[in-house]
Amino acid sequence: MALYWIAFQIVIRLVFLVYNYEHAANLSASEIFLTFAHGFKMDLSLTGYLLAIPGLLLCASIFSTRKWFRITFHTTIVVLLLLASIIVVIDIELYRHWGFRLNTTPFMYIGSEAIGSISIWITLKLLLIFILLFTGFLYLYWRTISASITLRNKASIKTLFLMLVITGLLFIPIRGSFTVAPMNTGFVYFHKTSAFANHAAINVIWNFMNSLRKSANVRYPENFYDQEKAQAYFEDLYQQSDSTIQLFETRRPNVILFILESFTADVIEPLGGMKGITPNLNELCDDGILFTNFYSSGDRTDKGLISILSGYPAQPTTSIIKFPAKTQRLPYLNHYMDSLGYQTSFVYGGDIDFANFRSYITNCQFDNVTTEDDFPAEVNESKWGVHDHIVLDRAFTECDTASNPFFKVVLTLSSHEPFDVPMKPHIKGMDEESLFLNSCYYTDSTIGIFIDKAKRTTWWENTVVILVADHGHRYPGNKDARNKERFRIPLLMIGGSIRKDTVIHTFANQTDLANTLLAQLDRPHSEFRFSKNVLSPGINSFAAYFFNDGYGFVRDSTYIVYENAGKQLMVNRAADADDLERSKAYQQMLYSDYNKK
Repeated sequence: MALYWIAFQIVIRLVFLVYNYEHAANLSASEIFLTFAHGFKMDLSLTGYLLAIPGLLLCASIFSTRKWFRITFHTTIVVLLLLASIIVVIDIELYRHWGFRLNTTPFMYIGSEAIGSISIWITLKLLLIFILLFTGFLYLYWRTISASITLRNKASIKTLFLMLVITGLLFIPIRGSFTVAPMNTGFVYFHKTSAFANHAAINVIWNFMNSLRKSANVRYPENFYDQEKAQAYFEDLYQQSDSTIQLFETRRPNVILFILESFTADVIEPLGGMKGITPNLNELCDDGILFTNFYSSGDRTDKGLISILSGYPAQPTTSIIKFPAKTQRLPYLNHYMDSLGYQTSFVYGGDIDFANFRSYITNCQFDNVTTEDDFPAEVNESKWGVHDHIVLDRAFTECDTASNPFFKVVLTLSSHEPFDVPMKPHIKGMDEESLFLNSCYYTDSTIGIFIDKAKRTTWWENTVVILVADHGHRYPGNKDARNKERFRIPLLMIGGSIRKDTVIHTFANQTDLANTLLAQLDRPHSEFRFSKNVLSPGINSFAAYFFNDGYGFVRDSTYIVYENAGKQLMVNRAADADDLERSKAYQQMLYSDYNKK
C-alpha cells in the first residue's frame, strides 16, 4: 500500500511538470530530478497520513466481520483516491494563473463567475486527465492490492498490539523530522532562484490538507522581525509631511476612479509596454499625470480594492476581505470624500457577492451602488457579468446627472479570464495571451469612448479621472508570480482640472493613492498608515507587493524577493544595505497591524 501511494505521488508530480511545461522547460534535467528527490520527504509525510486510516481500520477489523471490513476498507481507499485526483487536477490549472500550489484560497472565489472563467477546451482537458489518473490507479489498486487484503477470524492481543505500534510509527514520516520543526513546505525548498522548481517539489495534497488546518484562524508571526527595529524602519519609510506638489487646478474637482481589471503596465506603450494594445490610454498618457513606477499591492481584485479604497496592503497568505470583523476597522477613502462634501457612488457590472465584496462595499458607505442586478438581464452576457462598454455607458449617465462634486468608483471586468469580449478580434490568435491582449484593447476602447463623451460635457473642466489597475497579469510573457513586472501597473490622472503632461518616477503602491488624492483635496490622513503622499517633496521612493506567502520590495536600484515558506531570498539586489531590513520591517508591521484588526 505504501508503494502504491508513493507511485501515485511520483505520477502527479510528473503530471504537474508536464502540464506546466512552459516553466518546466526552464529547468535542467538535474533540477527536475531534484524536485522529485526533495519532494520525496513530503511524499513520505502524506503517505503516512494515507496509511494511517487503513491502519486503524485493520486494527478495528479484529473486532468486526470480514464483509464489513472489506466494504469499509475499499470504500476508504477509493474515496481517498478520488479526492486526491480532484485536488491534483484543480491544482495544475490554477497554478498557471496564480503561481502557487493549491490551498484554501480558491474557496474564496467559488461561484458561477469563477467556474465560467475556465474555457470548455480546458475543462475537457482537465476532465480527461482526471479520468486517466483516477481510473488508472483505481485499476492498479484492484489488480495488485485489493485481492491481497486478508483477515483471520480471530486475532490475538499480540497481533492487535503489533498493528497499533506499526500504525503509531507512521507518526515518524508524517512529522518528517526528529527536530523541533515538523514537516512544512520549507522542507522541500532547494532552489535559490527558481520558485517553480521549489513549488514542483511541494506535494499538493499535503499542502492542501495543511492549509485546511491553518485556514480557520490566520494569525501572522509577531517575531518575523524585531518589533522595535521594525517600527523605526517603518517610520523612516513613511516620513510625515504636509507639503505637496499641487497638480489639481481646482479645490473640489469631481473625481472618477476607474479600477481596470488585470491591466498590467506591459500593455501601456508609454510605460514600455507593447505597441497598439491600448491606443486610447497611450494617447491620454500625454494629457495628464503619468506614474511610471507604480505597483499593485497584491494579485487579486479583492486585494486591489482594499489597497486602493482603504490604503491597506495585501497579505501574503490570506485576504482581509474574508473577515468582516477586520475590514470594518479599516480606514475608508470614501468616508473622507463624503466628509469633504462629495456625492459618492460605486459602479460594477458583476456580482457584488463575489469574494465577500458586498460586506466591504457596504462598509465603504457609498451613497449609491450599481451592480449587475441593476442592468437588464439581456445585457448580462459575460461570464463575469455586464461588459465594460455597457457599464461605462451607465457610469457616464450617472456622472452626467450627479450633483457636484461627485466621487465615482468604476470597476471594470471584461479583461478577466476567459476574455470573451463583444468585438471583432483586434489581436489575431486564440491562445490565452492573444485573448488577454484583445480584451485589454476592448476595455481601452470603452475608456476612449467615455473620455471623448466626457470632454464634451459641462462638468469636464472641473473633473479629475484616475485610471489604475486592480492588479497586474502574467501576460504578456507568462511572467512568474513573483516577478516585479507582474505587479507593475498603470496609474494615470487626466481631466480638465489637472496639470497636463507630467511624469512622476517615484516608486509607489496602490496603497499610496489614498493619501496622494487626499493631499490634493485637503490633507493626508494618518489613519492611512500604509499610504504616503507620492507628490510630497522628499518622500521615500519605494513599493512593496505580496504574492502567496512572500513579498517583493522595489526602489530605485533595489529589487528584493523573499519567500516565507522556504525562508529564503529569491532575489537580493539591494542598492542600500538597509533595504533588506526595511523590506522585512514592512512585512512585520503589516503582520502586527493585521493581527490587531
